[in-house]
Amino acid sequence: MSIADNLKQYKSEVESDGVKLIAVSKTQPVESILEAYNAGQRIFGENHVQEMVDKQAQLPNDIEWHLIGHLQSNKVKYIAPFVKLIHGVDSLKLLQEINKQAAKNNRVIDCLLQVYIADEDTKFGLGFDEVVELLRDEELAELKNIRIVGLMGIATNTKNEKQIRIEFNELKVFFDGIKMSFFRKDDAFKEISAGMSADYKIAIEEGSTMVRIGSSIFGKRVIKHFKNNITAN
Repeated sequence: MSIADNLKQYKSEVESDGVKLIAVSKTQPVESILEAYNAGQRIFGENHVQEMVDKQAQLPNDIEWHLIGHLQSNKVKYIAPFVKLIHGVDSLKLLQEINKQAAKNNRVIDCLLQVYIADEDTKFGLGFDEVVELLRDEELAELKNIRIVGLMGIATNTKNEKQIRIEFNELKVFFDGIKMSFFRKDDAFKEISAGMSADYKIAIEEGSTMVRIGSSIFGKRVIKHFKNNITAN
């Protein structure tokens, strides 16, 4: 099946539930992204700053770019002019840098706090208590050029569906508590980014509002190492 056919299948399945489909285009060539774009997809997710910057310059301006990988503070300035949503925010320091670079571009940048829900040491993210601590920090209230719109989580990479369901359920329960405690009157705080190709159905059943699907749309990835031309000035 073609990229357009794959995309049509996922869009009809995911968007019928009111869930946003993020086409994960990391390591995919511009031509493949254009094929998905021409089939109606507008939201694309990238893991690496250099790759996203290169592609954004070559593709239509109405694409909504999401940075879904781990973001280093010294790279924020390169995506601040155009990034729509940053999924993996895991510290106040990073929020402060995003706010600083957003202000320079006269923008407010939407962010998701990445919550550690997996039973794996390799995942990034804040613990539940750390999220609460961050949201209570007085310094956060000073950041006028960022907007926290929800939470993001990555489940354990396992075939144990019961464990995956429990982890996504914990994220949703925690989201509801955070919404009630800190964002009760904030309509923008509504997103849960959870679920990828292997577990997106479970994630949607447990309350995810956006899923990240890559290889199932684009096919097997071509592993290409982008040279990191971006350095801190």
